[in-house]
Amino acid sequence: MQKILVVIDMQNDFIDGALGTSQAQGIVKNVVEKIKSYKGHQVFATRDTHGDDYMETLEGRHLPVPHCIKGTKGWEIQDEVAAALKEAGARMIDKETFGSNVLTEQLREAVGAEEAEIELAGLCTDICVISNGLLIKAGLPEVPVKVDGACCAGVTIESHEAALTTMKMCQIDVYSRE
Repeated sequence: MQKILVVIDMQNDFIDGALGTSQAQGIVKNVVEKIKSYKGHQVFATRDTHGDDYMETLEGRHLPVPHCIKGTKGWEIQDEVAAALKEAGARMIDKETFGSNVLTEQLREAVGAEEAEIELAGLCTDICVISNGLLIKAGLPEVPVKVDGACCAGVTIESHEAALTTMKMCQIDVYSRE
């Protein structure tokens, strides 16, 4: 069985930048360890990607904090995570919104007819992790999808827990090694 890891938006702006939190900072080591544990398996990663016109977008009007502007330090993957992703030969996908149909399609191609499982880690549990988890589950309904809660952080602790509960209700296997 092939195992695939998807690392969602482990970018500077979500860790210690414009939208950073102590919870996000606290999962970096766990995510690096998770990536390393997938040696010999496929790893995908996403980057939240916005342009200079972010504040004019619908998202920007609802979340008026410029972040992950392409080419800025905040858009870049956090250094330790980036090094682990590079070592793993991760496929990087830039996405303009919370969930990525491109990611789901690339995962469908990667899985093909083989038996597989997909694991998610990253930021933010309650926005981009849950959005991608549900898209992947809808696009690959017979592929087990799981999330390590210790490798995710939400905007708040409460919204992180609510997102994990919602994913469980949608048959995504949520666990935590902590």
